[in-house]
Amino acid sequence: MPTMAGAFAYDLYKSHAQMSSGNLMLVAVGFIVSFICAWIVMKTFLGYVARHGFSLFVWWRLAVGAAGLLGA
Repeated sequence: MPTMAGAFAYDLYKSHAQMSSGNLMLVAVGFIVSFICAWIVMKTFLGYVARHGFSLFVWWRLAVGAAGLLGA
């Protein structure tokens, strides 16, 4: 999260001259929607992990990693 916040702040600083009120509204809406979606996903994931543990997540990561290596 700190890295993403820093990247967002830096990008906003670099492009502040190009921002209009319409663009600021889009950025604000995008930030709010992204925050809500991330909160829902993390709450759901942590609830799942609390009930079932990390075993399924580990197998999923191994499968995706192997598919990525085979596709590269």
